[in-house]
Formats: sequence, structure tokens, C-alpha cells
Amino acid sequence: MNHRRPRLHPAALPLLFALLTPPARAADAPPAATSPPAKSDWTIRGHLTADQFVIQSHRGAGDLAPENTLEAFDLGWKLGTYPECDVRTTRDGVIVTFHDNDFSRVVKGADAALKKKGVADLTWDELSKLDVGAYKGDQFQGHHVIKVAQAFERLAAHPNRRLYMDIKNVDLPQLATEVKQHKVERQVILASTNYKVIREWKRLVPESGTLHWMGGTEEQLRKRFEDLRKTKFADITQLQIHVRLKPNVDVTGPDPFNLPDAFLIEAGRELRAHDVTFQSLPWGATDPKVYRKLLDLGVMSFATDRPDVTLDAVRTYLAADKPTTTTP
Repeated sequence: MNHRRPRLHPAALPLLFALLTPPARAADAPPAATSPPAKSDWTIRGHLTADQFVIQSHRGAGDLAPENTLEAFDLGWKLGTYPECDVRTTRDGVIVTFHDNDFSRVVKGADAALKKKGVADLTWDELSKLDVGAYKGDQFQGHHVIKVAQAFERLAAHPNRRLYMDIKNVDLPQLATEVKQHKVERQVILASTNYKVIREWKRLVPESGTLHWMGGTEEQLRKRFEDLRKTKFADITQLQIHVRLKPNVDVTGPDPFNLPDAFLIEAGRELRAHDVTFQSLPWGATDPKVYRKLLDLGVMSFATDRPDVTLDAVRTYLAADKPTTTTP
């Protein structure tokens, strides 16, 4: 018996070719378009000069000196920044500048018992003998905890200076009394993550500035903003948002931080509408591009552990907006 193979109609050839042709590899496809990095419609350019821009030197002078020491505050002021101190109270009621809950990190060679203790466990006489500089290196040996009153004395002698005070464990009326005794009400800025503390302080020292700081997820921060809207951000003169750079990310691209660009732009816009300075603390940032990116997002002020890097980044950012002149 004679068998014939069926013949393919010519019209079916294009369909057969399409079915047999393998799909194009992703590498062969043109790259997907990416959105340009977001920018705020408001930046410090045209609004603030380098001298007007406030930089908070975290814990005195950031990484440049042993934290919360007189030497750190002096360096912070010398750089033209606003040093920040953390305030706690000794067992005998002296308000001092110290950050940690205990001495394990900043008292080099502390024994096991002392490492577990904190400022509230010691008298001023005992605390003042501890070396809190050697942990950063031998060149810093001999630096000690100070009374906050010593920092106020420096302020009183230089009316152009400012000092942030981050509340850790103090009696607010006692702190207010010391501020008033030294007549530095307009030179101090009380910082707290607790809004009730901010409001109580403004009742005690109305002339003082305040900084309300916060960190967390976008959802958590939106909830905090929602609560602040109920009082129209009353008694807050500055608000600080903590940001962290994502790992292995291009800081100049879109959304390089743990918080979206759009949220930071929106936060800045709302804060400016309430005459609140928008400050950011980019944790661990040593790359000037981090600060320039945040400035593009509308940040108005920084807290930093590297005031030297931050100062240079702000000046460079502002200089880039100035027209260049040529000699004819």
C-alpha cells in the first residue's frame, strides 16, 4: 500500500516558525526603564547659607573625640556646629553628660562590677574619677565626665553657641533651674523621642528650642506624624528622622535608604508648613554622597557622627548652585 506524508499548507509556515523559535533571552531584551531619583521641590539652595545650616555633632563631636566630654563639646563648637550632650543624674543628684546605661563600653579596664553600674549608681565624686577617654585611644586618656553646668558656663561665655540636650534620666524642673541660673534658655535645645517630655519642657522653659527625634519603619513614623497633627506639631521646633543606608545600594539612585524617598520628601514638606526644621540623622554615614542625597530630598539640618564630612558636603552642595565667574 502506498502511504503519502501530508503536505503542509504554505500559509501555516509562519505559525510553525514562531512555535519552533525559542523565546529571546532576558539578556537580549532592552533594559527596563528606571525612574529617575526623586527630588524635593524645596532644598536649602536659595533658602539657607552654610552659616545658617545647623549641624548637630552627635554626643559632642561624633567620632572625632571621646563622647560627652568637655573636649568634645569644645571641638563641636570650634567646628561651627551645635554639640549634643546626653544628660543623666548621679546618685547624689548631680546632672552630668553621659550617654550609656552602664560603663561597660566607655570605661576602659572597668571591672565586672563597674561594667554593670551606671551613672545613677555612683556619686558625683565617684563618677568624676572615671576615665572616659582612653577607650578611644591612649591619646585621649584623662578625659572625664562633666557636670552639665560646666557646659552651660561655656555657653554663657559665648552667646552665639548652642547645645542640644538629649534627655536620658533627669528631673526636668531641676534641669530647667540650672538652665535659668546660667541664663542660657535661648542657647539650649532639648531633645527627646518622648513628645510629653517636649511639651513639659516648653512649659518650663518657653524660650528654649526643642528637637523631637524618631526612627523606625515608614508605617511607624506615619503613625507618629498622625498623632502630632492632632496638636499641629505644637512645641516642636525641630524634628529629626533617623535613616539607614541599605546594603550594597547606589546612594545616588532611587530609594537608597530604609525609608522611601517619597516619604522623606513628604515629611519635609509637612514640617516646613508648620515652621519645623527637618533634621535627619543618617546612621554611620561617612560618604558625602549620603548627605547630598538627603539634601536633594529636602532635609534642612543634620545630626552626624562625622561633622567634618557633613560640613564639607553641605558647603559643596551649596557651592554647586552658585554661578561660576570667569575673568575676561
